[in-house]
Amino acid sequence: MKTSRKILSMLMAVAMIVALAAVGGTAYADGAIKIGGTGPLTGAAAIYGNAVKNAAEIAVEEINAQGGVQFELRYEDDTHDAEKAVNAYNTLKDWGMQISLSSVTSKPAEATSAESFADRIFALTPSASAVAVVDGKDNVFQLCFADPNQGSASAQYIVDKGLATKVAVIWKNDDVYSKGIYETFKAACEELGLEIVSDTTFADGNNTDFSVQIADAQNNGAELVFLPMYYDAASLILTQADATGFYPYWFGVDGMDGILSLDGFDTELAEGVYLLTPFNADSEDERTAAFVAKYQEKFGEIPNQFAADAYDCVYAYAQACEAAGITADMSAEDICAAMIEQFTTMSYDGITGEGMTWGEDGMVTKSPKGMVIENGAYVGLD
Repeated sequence: MKTSRKILSMLMAVAMIVALAAVGGTAYADGAIKIGGTGPLTGAAAIYGNAVKNAAEIAVEEINAQGGVQFELRYEDDTHDAEKAVNAYNTLKDWGMQISLSSVTSKPAEATSAESFADRIFALTPSASAVAVVDGKDNVFQLCFADPNQGSASAQYIVDKGLATKVAVIWKNDDVYSKGIYETFKAACEELGLEIVSDTTFADGNNTDFSVQIADAQNNGAELVFLPMYYDAASLILTQADATGFYPYWFGVDGMDGILSLDGFDTELAEGVYLLTPFNADSEDERTAAFVAKYQEKFGEIPNQFAADAYDCVYAYAQACEAAGITADMSAEDICAAMIEQFTTMSYDGITGEGMTWGEDGMVTKSPKGMVIENGAYVGLD
């Protein structure tokens, strides 16, 4: 009886070890390089954080199955809050994080990137697009478009496609993401001769009633309304504009991606919405199609641009680690130095762009794709 109990105890201990070695259902081999990231896994922005986490898990599973460089992934919830993001970062640091996926959204990423810089842990964010995330930090990089690029590219796209000559802008003045895109969009409009006939704003605390902003755009004859913001506020604007009978062109940026998955939102109101994004889930590209199919099978939904960027982040890390000969017994500081050298010299082909390169400022160079929502799906225009 004692022998049987001893065997049972040993089996239970082994099972616990296997369980503790698994994150998101993935068991990790010895000698895995530890990747950590923070994101809003709960709360209003959870659609972004979970998309990033889910896609990163898929990439890690695929890479580990190939038998070369091995990764161990861990995500901590920051609820889209900068202070909580720093706490989550410190938890990952204590865990032994060697390279980082930084944070999903810009304000938290500003905070955690400062920690990464001080600790010499290399960071590559999939989706935190504010310039402040990378500014002055030689070891913090972005795989997403920086806010200035989104603003200027959007203005150029509107002009090139002849969508409008008179535009309105509604932006969020207490959000670095929205403000950064707005500022470069406004500057580009002045250069391109695109007239901004209505320029209105909002902040936390007055982000549910957009009647004033909508009326101003409508009364000033805006043919197109530019929305540099996340999908939650954009969904309210579309709903309230429909109630007033205002139907301009709507043009968003990558934060709009996810609006079709928003609970309680009438997706018919998003019909005809334009946005710039580096990812098209309907692409016939073999690698993109395989990723979308696997994501749908595992998580029951179509991946958004945030997911695609996260998938590319992990594969870019794998390429850089293989090229630099990174091993799990190396210090985070030594890995950081090798990653800086790799990312400032290499070219990477992914599902969000081919021939991606990075400058010493940490910003990526790749081409955006124009999309329009038709029949409840994103349709590529380019």
